[in-house]
Amino acid sequence: MTAIHIIGIIMVGLIAGIPVGFLIRKKVVESRVDSIEKYSKRILEEAQKEAKTVKKEAALQAKDTLYQMKVEFEKETKEKKEQLLVQEKRLFHKEENLDRKIEQLEKREGRIGERERAIDRIDKDLRRKEEEYERLIQDQRRQLENLAGISSEEAKQLLIRSMESEARHDAAKIMRRIENEARAEADRKAQEILALAVKRYSGDYVAEKTVSVVNLPNDEMKGRIIGREGRNIRAIEAATGIDLIIDDTPEAVILSGFNPVRREVAKISLERLIDDGRIHPARIEEIVAKVGKEIEGSIKEAGEQATFDVGVHGINHELVKLIGRLKYRSSYAQNVLQHSREVSFISGVIAAELGLNMKQAKRAGLLHDIGKAVDHEVEGPHAIIGADLARKYGESSQVVHAIAAHHEDVQPETVLAVVVQAADTLSGARPGARQEMLESYVKRLEGLEKIAMSFNGVNKSYAIQAGREIRIMVEGKIVGDDQAYIICKDIAKKIEKELTYPGQIKVIVIRETRAVEYAK
Repeated sequence: MTAIHIIGIIMVGLIAGIPVGFLIRKKVVESRVDSIEKYSKRILEEAQKEAKTVKKEAALQAKDTLYQMKVEFEKETKEKKEQLLVQEKRLFHKEENLDRKIEQLEKREGRIGERERAIDRIDKDLRRKEEEYERLIQDQRRQLENLAGISSEEAKQLLIRSMESEARHDAAKIMRRIENEARAEADRKAQEILALAVKRYSGDYVAEKTVSVVNLPNDEMKGRIIGREGRNIRAIEAATGIDLIIDDTPEAVILSGFNPVRREVAKISLERLIDDGRIHPARIEEIVAKVGKEIEGSIKEAGEQATFDVGVHGINHELVKLIGRLKYRSSYAQNVLQHSREVSFISGVIAAELGLNMKQAKRAGLLHDIGKAVDHEVEGPHAIIGADLARKYGESSQVVHAIAAHHEDVQPETVLAVVVQAADTLSGARPGARQEMLESYVKRLEGLEKIAMSFNGVNKSYAIQAGREIRIMVEGKIVGDDQAYIICKDIAKKIEKELTYPGQIKVIVIRETRAVEYAK
């Protein structure tokens, strides 16, 4: 058998097998479809059974929920009913209480009405009685006026004057008691502080004076100072700005000028010219220029030494120069630079005792009289001039105010100003601090006694203790104890107003009652 025959057989077999395979495949598919339909029916039946079960369970759960809600609603309804019952009972009780209160108010209104009617009756009776009393008082007043011979208005004025007099006497007694107590306490404290200040600062007695007289070895030197046709004296006056007075005073030349520094330059220059013996215009100008430079250096050195001595630093160099110029300035024969240093020390001690700024107090004390360095060049009180200078050169407002107020040209407004004022007074009033001219001293004593004698009831007055105290004798029959106290205060005020004096003046009024009888 050939290959062709084999291939043909296979092809025939294949062609014959196709329908058979198709039939087999169809049978298999149909069986599968039947099994799928059966499976689907079974799943559907199971789902229907499960849905019925879920439906039953949901219905049961809904019924249970509905039952629970019904129970809760009934419970809440019951509670609400109970609350409403309680509120209803409360409202009923309140209504009963209101009814009782209304009834009580009605009864009270009735009683008040009765009282008002009674009060009206009483008020009418009172008005009637008041009118009757007024009529009786007027009758009595007319009778009293007829008996006394004065009107009621005059009697009232007499009573007012009497009461006013009594009130003034009572007020004077109270014032005297209070002021005595306050003065005793203030004096004690002030004496402690001032005594401590003076004790801690030991000042010198007055020794320095601004000398304006140059002593000459002989009277022939006057001619040499004048020079031929007065050329030497003119040269000295032109170079120094000081007038030379050459009179009959033996062996002395008087220097006259307002500027203390120039006067000192003239004094030293003239002394050197006298010692040198060569007195002519060229030499005069040379000596004056040299002495002027020396004085400027001395002024600066004196100012620096003063600031160092009192422990005050940081002062403007121009103020330091002005402080040094006070070395050649005097007041009541007291050297102003020495006085300023003394006031600085005392101010510091007082400030320390009072718990204030000691450095600031010393600074204000040192600068308080700085205006005296230029008061011959600038118009106005030296305190105001000094305050302007201190303000110009950068001092604090407290220090400036203390300088301006130390003589009360400005009203003191700070404790520092009062401290500097007290220290200045203490420095000028202590024994040996100043010298007074006899004429001014006598005039002050006369002024004190004249002021005392100007008051009614004063019999005698005596100024004692170098014018620091005045004792006044008053008539005991004219002046009472309280009036004596008032006269004492009035005299002190008048002295403060009319006199100028250093320190303070003690005023003592003495009232004496004497009983005199003769044995016969």
